[in-house]
Amino acid sequence: MLAAYACDPAVSRGRRFAQTPAPGRTEYQRDRDRIVHCSAFRRLVYKTQVFLNHEGDLFRTRLTHSLEVAQLGRSMARSLGLNEDLVEAIALAHDLGHTPFGHAGQDAVNDCMAPFGGFEHNLQSLRVVDQLEERYPQFDGLNLTFETREGILKHCSRVHAKELEAGEPGGVGQRFLLGGQPSLEAQLCNLADEIAYNAHDIDDGVRSGLITMEQLQQVALFDDFRRQALTEFEHLQDAAAGRRLLYDSIRRMLSAQVDDVIRATRSALQQAAPRSADEVRQMPALVQFGEEMKLNSQGLKHFLLHQLYRHPRVLHTTGQARQMLRSLFNGYLAHPQQMQPRFVARFDALHGASGGPTAAARVIADYIAGMTDRFATREHERLMKLDLLIEPSGSAGGAR
Repeated sequence: MLAAYACDPAVSRGRRFAQTPAPGRTEYQRDRDRIVHCSAFRRLVYKTQVFLNHEGDLFRTRLTHSLEVAQLGRSMARSLGLNEDLVEAIALAHDLGHTPFGHAGQDAVNDCMAPFGGFEHNLQSLRVVDQLEERYPQFDGLNLTFETREGILKHCSRVHAKELEAGEPGGVGQRFLLGGQPSLEAQLCNLADEIAYNAHDIDDGVRSGLITMEQLQQVALFDDFRRQALTEFEHLQDAAAGRRLLYDSIRRMLSAQVDDVIRATRSALQQAAPRSADEVRQMPALVQFGEEMKLNSQGLKHFLLHQLYRHPRVLHTTGQARQMLRSLFNGYLAHPQQMQPRFVARFDALHGASGGPTAAARVIADYIAGMTDRFATREHERLMKLDLLIEPSGSAGGAR
């Protein structure tokens, strides 16, 4: 049963290219299925979350992260009367535009694209589902519904929002110009994303040896649940039970965050009393943590930033990755024929057109952003052997 403020597939704003409805599936179920079967989704299994792909088989990837976001999102959506299928579709697609090597890769591509309009991974995810996937004879992209596309575009600069609005008046870029909100399903995915990566980064951080259980005792949000687990199961005091203690603490933390979001959001919905999904878009964000949980979550994020993401070992490997992608970008810019044929064709078609270098550089960004960690590494090695790499200015040598 959907609440009045949920997105109803029967009254979706539709697709950019009209298609006959699919028998036996709602429009949002159809979106989810298209996402799961697309090439960009499969590549997520070899794209980094925090630790690079070659550093261990059990660390999270973009694919496992997306599945965890979908699981958390569906669970909360069910309790709030929201559309679970739409939440799942947004969750599975939200990272399709991420570069290889995590945020380090995104920063590298953004630096390279600075003279050409920059690079935003949320916007790139939209480009993937709107343009870059080549599966259908009638159109580029996956032709997803407005509501799924709206949820994918979590952030967008005003400059790019104006470009989107020019090409699609009243479309997914409009809210960034008018100060509106997306659907509740999209808002829920944003928070599920935060909950998921905070939890799994604790797990991966401890597994890697970069953070310890002793350090985590400084974090109120985690330590409360560690102490609860020890009170209930005294045998977890044994050092040999360290993994079980970690997992049980994370499990409790996840459950508490999910319950808190449901309670706080129900309260916000009761006060705002939206009568439709469109009314939701005119209101302040309604999916939220309670105040105490919000502060505790911020404390955990601060801890992870300083103790994990900025750990010297992480900075060393991501620094290498950042330099690798800059070298690749400059190499392709000088030798575009080294890209795969369909990207070479796009580059050649655009380079001499009115867009000129900016449009051509975007093709290179599309190519690199679509790479997996290991494909980018192989390409770097290949171009290095051909002596076609152009190192970034100020570089002290190769990326490996």
